[in-house]
This record gives sequence, structure tokens and C-alpha cells, in this order.
Amino acid sequence: MRKKLTSLTFLLLSFMASAQTMPAPSTEPSIDNSVYNKWSIELNGGVNKPMYRMSPGYFTEALNPFHVDLGARYMFNPKFGLKLDFGYDQFKEADDYPEFKSQYYRTSLQGVINLGRTLNFETWTNTFGLLLHGGFGAAMLKSDDGFDGEDYMANGILGLTGQVRLGNRVALTADLTGVVNALQNWNFDGMGPTSTGAIDGVILNASLGLTFYLGKHARHADWVGEEDRIDEIDRRLSLIETGLLDSDKDGVADLYDLEPNSVTGVAVNTKGQSIDNNQNGVPDELESYLEKTYGVKSDGIATNTTVEQLINDGYVNVYFDFNSSKPTTASLSGIDFLVKYLKNNPNKTADVVGYADEIGSSSYNVELSRKRAEAVKQVAVNAGIDASRLNVIANGEDTSVNKDSKEARQIVRRVSFQVK
Repeated sequence: MRKKLTSLTFLLLSFMASAQTMPAPSTEPSIDNSVYNKWSIELNGGVNKPMYRMSPGYFTEALNPFHVDLGARYMFNPKFGLKLDFGYDQFKEADDYPEFKSQYYRTSLQGVINLGRTLNFETWTNTFGLLLHGGFGAAMLKSDDGFDGEDYMANGILGLTGQVRLGNRVALTADLTGVVNALQNWNFDGMGPTSTGAIDGVILNASLGLTFYLGKHARHADWVGEEDRIDEIDRRLSLIETGLLDSDKDGVADLYDLEPNSVTGVAVNTKGQSIDNNQNGVPDELESYLEKTYGVKSDGIATNTTVEQLINDGYVNVYFDFNSSKPTTASLSGIDFLVKYLKNNPNKTADVVGYADEIGSSSYNVELSRKRAEAVKQVAVNAGIDASRLNVIANGEDTSVNKDSKEARQIVRRVSFQVK
């Protein structure tokens, strides 16, 4: 019998190990595994009642102390999981009946169905849950006053667990479980052998306990419902929609763009990176334009003097929406242009000059232009330029355009640069 028990236990553990890698069948949209925890530890204690297989004249109390149970559970999804648990029960005589004392040890592998999620409890409560669990295992009975040695047996188990969520990491549980034994040779009191039958012993357990949820995420699978599934689908669709945008208009979607702020109009590779074969920090197509426009070359490469002149003449700008100090996405390429130039010329510094349109008071516009310049400086610092190389200047209103023209006002809401 001991060999049979060892083989059965090994088989159960092997099945549990293989089950870890088996996907749970489902025809419904599933939630990303990254949004909820799957592991939990269950600890509970209470009373037991051996309902069947007691020797004549031997009885326990109606609620016999005591019972304890420790389990580890893994949920494949919010509706189904597996748990491996260990249980211990002690049996002793009721008052005014013959004395006896015995111990019952068991282990089992059980499937777990989250009835709370299956029945959509989340539509009316986020606090109460219900788990149905059942499976098979092995057990051992020992007696202090009766038979010698150990009695090994197999068992089946079925139970219902109510849950009250106390927080994202713990839940209070109340469990009612029945255990049915087979191959049992001695009664639970240990004072006599069992009679021949298909079922050798039955135990009821009633217990209270706590479930502790493990993992780095906010919630456990026990409390993830249909609304969360819809939210997850919406999140994925939003990610796809956002990722398919082409912020810098280079023909490569942001989802695949390694340089999402490339200079508008210049050639890029399949990853959205500006083509810069000579690795001088200036896109080849822009470099060719500078050479043709300014006529300054150095072995076929535009000189730093040409690039610096372009920056200082106001061809490189960062633009802003009305009353905003956040650079528009499309104009981030202006900051990138300056950053690459300063990295290639570590002895150079730059004034970061902010402007505003004429809408609003002059004092307000001075402060707004300062905030714009500070915002651009911070982006450049985050990109690797030392803050000491950037000097913020708030120039306030640019009155060079017709303030009644919406398009013209857009042009002067900017930050420009002066390289030194």
C-alpha cells in the first residue's frame, strides 16, 4: 500500500507540473496575463465530522476539533485554476464515550472553478466571491490507542469556498468540504477494521481562513471580471490606434518608428531613422540641401559653420499651440536637430529663446515664453545635453506678424536657438 501511495503522489505532482504549461480552453477574449496575479496561498482551520466508518460505540463531538488546511493555488485565467493542498484532522472521543485519539493526513490536487466570475458576480458586487473545488489525492490514518502503523488510502474531495475580499492582497474565506476515502482499512477511531464497501470513510470539514494573493500586480484573477476584460480590449485597441499614427509624417507608423521625431521631409529607413551615412548628426538629405543652398562644402560634407548659420538664422524652431508650453509633436525634430549639433560640437553652447504671440497681456506673455524655453531646454537635457550649455531667454511677444491672423500667430508661438 505504501508503494501505491508513493506512486499516486508522484503521479499527482507530475500532472500538476505539466498543467502549469497547459493553456485553459476558452472561446472568450482573454485578459493579458500581465494585468493580474495568478498565485495565492490558502490557510484555514476549523472543525471536522467523520460521518462514516466509526467502530460501534465510538463517537466524536458533532463539531469535532480540529482541522487545518494549507494550499497553494494557481489560476490559469479568472475562471479556472488548480491547487495543491495538505490537510490535517484530529479525531477524539465525545464526552462520556470510550476514549480514542487518531490523526488523519491528506494531500490532493484539485481543480478550482471561480463561480463568482462564471456567474458574473462583478455586476452586483466587488466584495464577495465563490469557488468550487474538487479533485483526488492520497491520505494516511494513524491511531494512538488502536492499530499499529499507518493506514494508507486514496481519496476524492469536493468543496465550496465563500470569499470576502479584504483588500487586493488578502481575502477572508469560509469553506465546507467533503472527503471520501477508498482503500481504507481501519475506522477513523482506529479501534476496528472497516467493513468491505466501495466507500470506506467520509469526512466533512468546516473552516474559516485567509487567502493571501502573491504577485506584483494590483489584483488577483479571483477578482477580475467581464468589465476588466472589456477595459483590456479597449486598452489594446487604443494602443493599436495610437501606434498606427505617424507623428513625424515620415511614412513609418509610431509603433515601428525608432526615431518618431525625425526632421520633416528627409529620407528615412524602414525603421523611421533619418539616413545619415556619414554619421555626422545631420540627415544626408538635409545636408545636401545645405550644401546646395549655402555652397559650403568640406569633402562633400556640409560644414558645422553652415549648420550653425542655419540654426542662428531661425530655420530651426520648435512650435507651440495657443497658450501652451508643451512643444507640438511635429516640431520636436527642431530640438533633435539642436541636440545632434551640440553633441557633435561639445565646445558649443546655445541660447534657448522663447516667444509668444500678442494675445494676452505683455507680462503674461513674457512668462509664457520663458516656460516654453524652459520646456525645450528640459527636453534637450533629457536627450543628453548638459544644462550648463543651454541658456534660457524669455523674449515675450513677437510683434512681427499681423496679430489678427491665426496662421501668422502660430508661426511666432515658438522657441528658436542661437548657437555660440
